Amino acid sequence: MTDIFSENAELVVRFQGGDNAGHTVAADGEEYALRLLPSGVVRGKTGVLGNGCVVNFGTLFEELDRLRERGLDPEVYVSSRATVVLPYHRVLDEAEEEAREETATAVGTTGNGIGPAYEDATGRRAIRVGELLDPETLRERLEHVVPQKRALAESVYGIEPGEAFDADALFEQLRAYGRRLDHDGMVVDTGSFLAAHDGDVLFESAQGTQLDLDHGSYPFVTSSNPTAGGAVVGTGVPRRRSRRGRPSAWSRRTSPG
Repeated sequence: MTDIFSENAELVVRFQGGDNAGHTVAADGEEYALRLLPSGVVRGKTGVLGNGCVVNFGTLFEELDRLRERGLDPEVYVSSRATVVLPYHRVLDEAEEEAREETATAVGTTGNGIGPAYEDATGRRAIRVGELLDPETLRERLEHVVPQKRALAESVYGIEPGEAFDADALFEQLRAYGRRLDHDGMVVDTGSFLAAHDGDVLFESAQGTQLDLDHGSYPFVTSSNPTAGGAVVGTGVPRRRSRRGRPSAWSRRTSPG
């Protein structure tokens, strides 16, 4: 539905979630499978990933490249304040879900590292998108965070840390992402970016109300707020600018609960 409603918008903005929930959108007789990009990009709309998103750049660039191979030219911006999903987040996500299964408390995570990335954001351990553009800051942040993740993997989950926990390898990977982001001018302050835009903006969530961290069927929920209030916090846009919304026509969920 979001891709249809995006016909009347100039910007389509994701304000929470990551590449944990896939969806298929249609435009001009073609179908496109997306997990991270805002749906409206297939209709030529500018896409924005807000500060409330957690971004796996492997997925993001793969989707962008795939759309360009099919003749589209998506224009996409990413908040400098968004959290980066790192390889160790995915490893820890799978390990934690396996531990939950042993006590029948598994939540049905996709294993893409979304929850652990949000945990780091709350715990002030996250690597943010803007830091990928600053090699010195990025190196300092990785040297601070990665040893904590190695200790968690070894001591709590009994995992032998591999390349996913190698600060040097992570630095090189993230700097490559940073160079592409810088070259393409993709990093913005979404609050200021959206405030300066006078046209219609469509906000797109990745899940529904029952998966909302605070208002859903806890603990069988996602790690962010896909409800309307999340759009304000997840983009920096003042609430007074909001005018209308489109709820889903039916209740649905993608995990236990």
